[in-house]
Amino acid sequence: MNIMINKEFLNDEFLKSIDTNYKFSNKPIKRFEISEEPAQIKLKLEKLMNKIDEIQDCDLKKNANKIVFSDGNLNSKLMIIGEGPGQKEDEMGKPFMGDAGKLLNKMLTAINIKRESVYITNVVNYRPPNNRKPTAAEINKYSQFLYEHISIINPKILIIMGSTAMEALIGCNYKISKERGIWKDVIIKGKTYLSIVTFHPAYLLRQPDQKKYSWADLKEIKNKINELNIIL
Repeated sequence: MNIMINKEFLNDEFLKSIDTNYKFSNKPIKRFEISEEPAQIKLKLEKLMNKIDEIQDCDLKKNANKIVFSDGNLNSKLMIIGEGPGQKEDEMGKPFMGDAGKLLNKMLTAINIKRESVYITNVVNYRPPNNRKPTAAEINKYSQFLYEHISIINPKILIIMGSTAMEALIGCNYKISKERGIWKDVIIKGKTYLSIVTFHPAYLLRQPDQKKYSWADLKEIKNKINELNIIL
């Protein structure tokens, strides 16, 4: 249906009679939140990595070869948090590069997500001796950096992999078997992030019978990505 507009009706006298508080402007309306430029994000990440690298009196750092900071797309809306580096990661300087990383890649592929399209980091950035679980004190020390890391990436969804990541982001008084697969709101630096806990790929390598639960979690994640219209 075509609507005819009487231009004479839209004269100055009429416009003034509507509301004198209205102001007309040619400036574009800001309808969408503008993301930070990649260069800005990269600069913040470099500062954070330097801050971590300057840590003193840390047994993890003393025994590790190099810092393992992150991998993936820094503009991704999907952020994966693991536990800490293993031997392969310690050698290469990137998270999830060993057998657990290979399984993670397969898990992502199963829901049509490329590893390069997500952003990956760990709770601790240096390899624990003999691949042991980080202590509560170590988790607490590195959590402050993790929170800043998450704030910089600002994802739409956080995938919390394993009990160490769950302890850092949700708390230590929970069992992963009861918390996995449930969407939770995690508040970091005053902002709420939609999060889901799932088993760590390293655990699945030791307990392959648990993969059926991880598959259910992966389908939940895929459905949420579609629901939120997230493009990866």
